[in-house]
Amino acid sequence: MSEASVDFAAIGWPPQASIAEALAPWPGARLARVVAQHRSGYELAQYPGHSFRAQAPAGWLRPRADPEARAVVGDWVALDAAGKQILAVLPRHALLKRAAAGEHYQQQLIAANIDHVLLVSGMDADFNAKRIERYLLLIAASGARPVLVLSKLDKCGDPAQYTGQLAALADSGIPVYALNAKDPAQVAVLHPYLSPGKSAVLVGSSGAGKSTLTNTLLGVEKMKTQGVREADAKGRHTTTHRALIALPQGGCLIDTPGMRELKLSGDERFDEGLFAELDELAGQCRFSDCSHGNEPGCAVQAAIGEGRLTLERYQHYCKLKDERDSAAQTLAERRTQDKALSAKVKRHVKDKYGRR
Repeated sequence: MSEASVDFAAIGWPPQASIAEALAPWPGARLARVVAQHRSGYELAQYPGHSFRAQAPAGWLRPRADPEARAVVGDWVALDAAGKQILAVLPRHALLKRAAAGEHYQQQLIAANIDHVLLVSGMDADFNAKRIERYLLLIAASGARPVLVLSKLDKCGDPAQYTGQLAALADSGIPVYALNAKDPAQVAVLHPYLSPGKSAVLVGSSGAGKSTLTNTLLGVEKMKTQGVREADAKGRHTTTHRALIALPQGGCLIDTPGMRELKLSGDERFDEGLFAELDELAGQCRFSDCSHGNEPGCAVQAAIGEGRLTLERYQHYCKLKDERDSAAQTLAERRTQDKALSAKVKRHVKDKYGRR
């Protein structure tokens, strides 16, 4: 198949975007998308149903290389004419990431160039509204738009006890759908987010129903599914790595392993979206350095006292903001250290090889 005849929209390329302009910095290069990532390398595709391996640039393999400089599932890349060597990652319009689990701070990229993030949460004992808010902060920082999918409607006696906790999110304009992920008729409500040229990523805890939802969208049992523990509704990982799948609806879906630990990356914003009203309240305090404790003229404490803001929501906001600030400081320190190390290496190379 010649590249000129390839319909890249079938793997998520926006129909209005120019491929020639995107590849202009690399004359003779070919366009491809990262559809899977393994320890041994990347799988790329130019059309659905056919993937191939390509070699990553040497710089990506360095231990302290910037994670954002490497490709991730969903990235569009420029390939050499032979289709064997990745030359570069094309500019992204969205990037979903988190801080990786563990003691040492490191950013973990989840998916790139997605239009929507389908956040799946089961209406069962594993449902957690605060975890959903944490996800929404990460999504807001990504540049993609959130869609909440509350699964297991067929096993839920009273959906209102779950949807009611998310009423404020629905009122803010975030779509919230309660459905049975096994029912194609109910899942059809998600089709508008998966039309040709569109890409979405599935996120949520293990056992929430992501693989079941993927199978229903595909119309075939492609993804393995497992049950959950009855005691706490916790699931086991059925998806072991991120993979981009072309759907019959014309768009693409990236399925991801369930995420138990969801740490903020340090790039999240609190002055817009989910907690915008709290940042606005803080700006109305009499003193600019108000700690929102017992200071006179504190707008936050006034809102709590008048019932316009719950203490629980304020405490959760404080917890998340402290975590974001700590992650942001660590990220800045790491970047400063990396720049200093890079400059040191360059000086060493120049001293050793640059003088003749």
